[in-house]
Parts: sequence; structure tokens; C-alpha cells
Amino acid sequence: MNNPKLLLGPMRLPFLILTPACVLLGLGTAIYTTGQINWLYFVLALVGGLAAHISVNTFNEYMDFKSGLDIRTIKTPFSGGSGTLPENPAMARSTLILAWVTFAVTALIGVFFLFARGWALFPLGLLGLIIIFVYTKWIARVPILCLIAPGLGFGTFMVMGTHFALTGEYSWIAFVASLVPFFLVSNLLLLNQFPDVAADQSVGRKHFPITLGKQQSGRIYIAFLLLTYISICLSVALKYLPPASLIGLLTMILAVPLSKSILQYAEDTEKLIPSMGLNVAVTILTPVLVAIGLFIG
Repeated sequence: MNNPKLLLGPMRLPFLILTPACVLLGLGTAIYTTGQINWLYFVLALVGGLAAHISVNTFNEYMDFKSGLDIRTIKTPFSGGSGTLPENPAMARSTLILAWVTFAVTALIGVFFLFARGWALFPLGLLGLIIIFVYTKWIARVPILCLIAPGLGFGTFMVMGTHFALTGEYSWIAFVASLVPFFLVSNLLLLNQFPDVAADQSVGRKHFPITLGKQQSGRIYIAFLLLTYISICLSVALKYLPPASLIGLLTMILAVPLSKSILQYAEDTEKLIPSMGLNVAVTILTPVLVAIGLFIG
């Protein structure tokens, strides 16, 4: 490989912003519950989260290239992979190496926190590593797992893992906060599968847009979106989250037209692309706003 900068393609650099948003939410729950933070541990948690995100992205790029999916996929700004490997096949080995290196970095940071904070983190970390490795090869072939695995990874595991790394304990506050990215990130991947139905089906993938169709999947999307806002309201009502966290509801301004558009244009990829962009904005802004509410207290 003559140009290492090309590896930024398989890393899917623009999408890595999702990780800081989810880690920020874990920081918010830790500050809200303890008021004291080891900022070195926060940096390590962020690096571990970014390494995990890069690892799953590069494994996905490598496996999609090897399966031939990349050449069948219609690219959009928000789905279909980076397209780097079909244009630069010699990069495949370097991409796989990067996937394993970032996987190892994630694991090593996890091991550090096992000794620094406690072995109760082990089940969460192990499940996270399993999802990274098996997502493309196996999880993407089981519709319900394909739906919830992204939300588990970025929501439940990343938020609660960050909270544990910073506090040394699990918390119901962190769990209820993690429901926000759980539903939203599951939705992010669900909507991004809409343009890829034919290509994904050709290599044996089975997600809900394939098995149920796009209209039914659009209804699942709306249900998850509603559950996001319901979880925020209930968490505040039950006093797990502070009232200031209700500012996360501000993204409903985007979510309402987004929902209408998805039902209207589920079968039209070109007209669906603006909705995919709004979906990214809602997915990133909502946990950030809830985190700000936690900082305010």
C-alpha cells in the first residue's frame, strides 16, 4: 500500500463522531452520580470506544469486499460502505490488519479497566468484543440481532462501559440513559439498510427490510423513535435522570418530519437520502443533549 491515508476510507472517518456522542452520555451519567471524574480514564474510555468503532467498520469493509457485496451495492452518502477497497484491492490486507490492531487496542484498554475498576466489567466487555467480530459474518444474517446489535454496542455497552470505567460500578441511571442511543443507533443502521436490500440479499444477509419489507421496517423505525423519547420522559418522571435531560426532546423537531418522510419514501432511495441525513443528526444530537442535561443536573 503506497498511500496510508487511503485507510481513512475503510475507517469511515465521518461516522466516528457517533462514538464521542455515546461516550459523552456515559461521562454525563458518571458526573451526575459521583461528581468526580478521573479524566485520564475518560480519555482511555474514549480511545477504546473509537478503536472499537474503527474495528467493526474495517472488519465490515474487508468482509464486504471479500464477499463481493461492495461491487453490488448502490452507494449513498450514508450507506453502502466507503467503496475504497473495490477501487484499491491491494488495500484489503492492510484493512484487515487495521481491524485486528484496533480490536486488540479495544481489548487491551478493557483489560486495563478490569484491573483498575473491577472484573464486573468483564461480561460487558466480552460481549462487546464478540459483537465487533461476528457482526458482519453472523449477526447480519439474523434479523432481530441485526436490528438490536448496533444499539447494544453503542448504547448499552458503550454508555454503561464508560460509566463503569469512570465510577467502578454499574448504575440504573447509566442503563436508562443508554436506552437513548440503543434505540437511535439501532434505527440508524435499520434505515441505512433500505437502499442495500437487493445487494445484501444476494450475499445471504437477512435484516428486516429484506424479511419484512421497507414499509413494515419503517414502522419499526418509528416505534423505536417513539421509544427513544418515551424512555427520556419516563426516566425523568421516575427521577433517574434530571429534568434538564428533557432537552433531548428538542430533536423531535427533526424526528416528526423524518418519520413522515420514511413512510412516504421507503421505496424511493433517491428521495430517502435527505431522511437518512436527518436520521444521523437525530442519532448524534439526542444523546449529546441528554448528556448536557446530566451535566446541568
